[in-house]
Amino acid sequence: MRISNLCKRFGNYCKACYNELAHETTWPTWAQLTHSAAVVLMASLVIALVVFLMDSCFSWFMGKVYELGM
Repeated sequence: MRISNLCKRFGNYCKACYNELAHETTWPTWAQLTHSAAVVLMASLVIALVVFLMDSCFSWFMGKVYELGM
């Protein structure tokens, strides 16, 4: 392939990418964006709480197992 052909193909690729982002992509509204962010934040907090509780229970259980062994 020639360099000029590669440059032309790359230029066409960039134009197609811009066209898709500017004209064909549906961007969320501010309300949709903040709602989605709140959902992700709440889900992350719930998962973190579940993992913390599981870790605490396992730690307590293992502490009792080690007490029995001594």
